[in-house]
Amino acid sequence: MEYKFSDRTNNLKPSAIREIFKYAADPTVVSLSAGNPSPDAFPIKELEEISARLFKENPIALLQYSVTEGYAPLRAHIKEYMKSKYDIGSDSDDILITTGAQQIMDFATKSLVNEGEVIITEAPSFIGSLNSFRAYNAKLVGVPVESDGMNTELLEKALKENPNTKFIYTIPNFQNPSGVTMSLEKRKKVYELAKKYDVLILEDNPYGDLRYSGEFLPAIKTLDTDGRVIYAGSFSKVISPGIRVAYVIAPAPIIQKMTVCKQGSDVHTNIWSQMLCYEYLTKYDFEAHLERLRTIYRKKAQFAMDLLDKYCAPEITYNKIDGGLFIWCTLPEGVDMPEFVRKAIDNKVCVVPGNAFLTDENESSDGFRINFSTPTDEQLEKGIKALGDLIKSY
Repeated sequence: MEYKFSDRTNNLKPSAIREIFKYAADPTVVSLSAGNPSPDAFPIKELEEISARLFKENPIALLQYSVTEGYAPLRAHIKEYMKSKYDIGSDSDDILITTGAQQIMDFATKSLVNEGEVIITEAPSFIGSLNSFRAYNAKLVGVPVESDGMNTELLEKALKENPNTKFIYTIPNFQNPSGVTMSLEKRKKVYELAKKYDVLILEDNPYGDLRYSGEFLPAIKTLDTDGRVIYAGSFSKVISPGIRVAYVIAPAPIIQKMTVCKQGSDVHTNIWSQMLCYEYLTKYDFEAHLERLRTIYRKKAQFAMDLLDKYCAPEITYNKIDGGLFIWCTLPEGVDMPEFVRKAIDNKVCVVPGNAFLTDENESSDGFRINFSTPTDEQLEKGIKALGDLIKSY
């Protein structure tokens, strides 16, 4: 039988990262391509205790259907915590618990963007979000990322040239894949331009709590005086990605429409995971846990940068980072990046090619992304040395 797929999915391609995972599954290959938290980062003992207690005290609540908006105590806690600690949220905002932050990208696009309308993104940007946008046949317009965030002059140019833009998508903190943090000046400018051209901002902040050096910067959402910013937060990088618990804080009408989308998608986020998350946030020392994560990643990030200096400099340059899980590396002029990535696999190390993070994957890129949080120190050294040996062979 010949299968005819919808126009919406016909041009979708598998995630380049997921495809690379096929090579990374080989135990002899060092994977610097994943985006997983460190195996040392999970609060296993505490989550085990909570789960056992919940099953003993309230098993039916864990196993029964729940409300689409999310577990009410968790929603209330996140709302209060984000407002008191980060000044995020207002009386006109509401909150929805989602099944991972990826679902926020899906529902925001589904509820706001018509086919052919424009989403402006950073270039490079997170491949998962780009694929969500593509799934609704949005037109993607990339704006280059500089060392302090999106180029705001080119952002304004893109807004002028695309009057049917619905929202600007940005990851201001330790951006995936570049590792770059947007300056406060640029955060203000992005918001100012969104107001000037009357578009929304989708602010994705999965790594914000993982700052291990440098100065804390307020979210763009803290500037939101006219209901323009949709804020996406997640517990994937600070508790566990497997529990699939994230949240979106946005103006109430947007949350209402996203809630309807969720009802038609998965009814509600896993209630067991939500209750587990709530208990951990409220009955354990979450701030101490975050500090422990920062200590882990501070050490691993510095070790990875030291290895890049030792084995790959000066041929491969990279963006120094203050947080997050990724380092963006740039090859010398004239080196064919796809060929380099393929040869790296032959040399038993996986990295993600830079063009996978562009709005047009056929566009050329001289960069690649490495992840330092998942590999052991021994694997990091082996993998980065292999990259250094490879580039020096050119």
